[in-house]
Parts: sequence; C-alpha cells; structure tokens
Amino acid sequence: MNYRKLGRTGIRVSEIGLGSEAFVNRDDGFAQDLIDTALQAGINYFDLYNPEPYIRDSFGKAMEGRRDRFVIQAHLCSAWIGGQYKRTRDIETVKEAFHDLFERLKTEYVDIGMIHYLDEQRDYDEVFQGPVIEYARKLKAAGKIHHIGMSTHNPRVAVQAAKSGEVDVIMFSVNPAYDILPPNEDVNTLFEKSTYEEPDVLSCTDPERLELYSLCESEGVALTVMKPYGGGALLDAGESPFGVAMTAAQCLHYCLTRPAVACVLAGARTKEELLEAAAYPELPEEKKDFAGLLGSTPAHRFTDKCMYCGHCAPCTAEIDIASVNKFADLCEAQHMVPETVREHYNALKVKAGACVKCGACETRCPFGVKIMEHMERACGIFGM
Repeated sequence: MNYRKLGRTGIRVSEIGLGSEAFVNRDDGFAQDLIDTALQAGINYFDLYNPEPYIRDSFGKAMEGRRDRFVIQAHLCSAWIGGQYKRTRDIETVKEAFHDLFERLKTEYVDIGMIHYLDEQRDYDEVFQGPVIEYARKLKAAGKIHHIGMSTHNPRVAVQAAKSGEVDVIMFSVNPAYDILPPNEDVNTLFEKSTYEEPDVLSCTDPERLELYSLCESEGVALTVMKPYGGGALLDAGESPFGVAMTAAQCLHYCLTRPAVACVLAGARTKEELLEAAAYPELPEEKKDFAGLLGSTPAHRFTDKCMYCGHCAPCTAEIDIASVNKFADLCEAQHMVPETVREHYNALKVKAGACVKCGACETRCPFGVKIMEHMERACGIFGM
C-alpha cells in the first residue's frame, strides 16, 4: 500500500480507503471480516457516514485495542431517526447523533469531523453561518475532532469550503465522467445518462472543477474521493457515458492522478472487490493506464487537454511534461502563481524552457495535446 499526506493535516493515509456503504444490511461477522481484510491490506482510512447503530457498533468493536490503526472521517449531520437515515441541520439532533457515534465507537476522538452532504448554496450558507459550524469548532477545540471536513458533490460549494480556512478535508465525487459536468445542486443528475447528452457538457474537465483541484492543492486542503466508479456505471460499457468500460484500476488511477487527492474510498461491497482495489499499488502501469481508453472513446473525446498520464515520455530534453502541465494548469485555474506551486515547479530537475521542439512527445499523446505550445505557456507562467 502507498501512503500520502492528508493535505495540511499531515496525517499519513493509505491512498486506497474503505467507504461504509458495504456494511448496510450486513451482520457484524461480515463487518469484522471486511475491516480486518482492509487493515491487513494496509488500508488505514475509513469513511463512516452511516448513522445505523449496528454499523457504528461494528466499527467500535473493530477499533477496540487498535485505535491507532484507524484514521476515521465520521459525519456530522447524519442521524438515525425512526429507524431511518436522515440528513439533518437541526443542531440538537446533530449533537445527539454525534454523541451516539462516540458512544458506539468507544473512542475519545475522530480524526476528521465531516459536515455531511452539502450540495446546495442555501444549505452551505445555513451551515457555515449557523450553529452547525459553531458546534464543529467546539468539538475541534475540545479535541473530539482533530480536523473539520465536508462532503459535497458540487464543485462550486467545495471551492467556497476550501477558501473558508476552516475545512481541511473535502470528500468529493471524482471520476472522468463527473469531471466533464458543470456544477449542479442536484446530485441525481450525476447518475442520469441524459445529463451527458446536454449541449453544454464539455469534452474536457469543467473549469470549476479545475479551479477546485488547483485551490485545494495550493491551500493544502485534501480531497478524499467518493464515487470513483460513478456508481458502477463506468465499469459497464452499456451504462458509461463514454460507451466503453473502464476497469476499477483505471478509475482509481484517474482519481489518484488529480491534484490534491489523498485517498480514494473504494465502493467495495465484498471482500473480493476490496482486495481488487487494495491491489492497485502493485499493478503494472499498463494495467492502470486510462489514457488510451479515454483518448479513443466514441463519445466526449478529450482533446488538447493534458490528463497527466505520462504517455508523452520519454522527453528528449528529460522534461517531466506531465508535471509541468499540471503546475501550469493549477496556476491558470487560479489566475495567479501560488507560492507552493512555484516551489514544486522550481524543484523540477528540468524546466519547460529546455524544450527543443522535436515534437516526439506529441506523436505519443492520445489526447492530441499541443505539448510544445504548452511548454511555451509554462515558460511564460514561471519565467523559465
């Protein structure tokens, strides 16, 4: 397993994590087996949005005596009411539900206190100007949560959270299909095939998503990824908006090559699916490669947009072309050169100015990127 820093929190997390949807309507034996399998595979990052008492009890049992092996992002505003899950902003209900979480997990703290499911602007304003954020601040001050996080499917809302200075981790839906869509407050549109047939759907990453990735990278706000397989649609040619099936490894690799991403939460419903995701770091590069597939997809062709796949290598002048393009994109998305991005660029062994314009890289790029022009662009941004 590979590990990454969870942004400015400094916490070391596995790049593959485990979401908790798999535990719904499953018994404790299944839960203990799946959690043990995750730990044995080197996974240490777990999302726990579920308010179901039996799921929280199972996690508490699994953590007993080995709390240090778990990095938990647990959700505020997720409650169990009348035998059903409910997203709530009622502060007394929020407090009761989070107190229940601590009781059942038998822990003194959770690593990330995630404000649950904020997609609408009105909802975001209510939370960040009201008692929910005040409660989160108090929990953090008391050491009950170590960092404040937020989950959302809307890049416009996520950008505001990243700019707030209070949110250290954003749980965000990332995959190549969602990345071409403009912001929307209705999460259900992500799962509808007709959405991808709209005329305003782009053939490359949506600018507001680029802004989010760039901002999080420069501010040290970590992204943890949900929906890496698009609810399974990307694994099925008949369901995918691209008309071709990706593998789980290709989806994971896409997510892990986006700026600011620290961990991808695999939607594993079985031990076999979990082990498949956990094996990602050991796979050869050709098994992870998504570029050839997306570069030739019959729908929504990605053209002249670097996907940071590395197919352009090797460079005659030994430029790390993918990194140069990523750093330049980060600057363009923010209309400035953040100091952290400049430092990363300056650390490159060979700068864009070393390009000899041989054009060999362009013959290998599956996305038709005008790489020589992009090297000139980087020189203009960074001055070398």
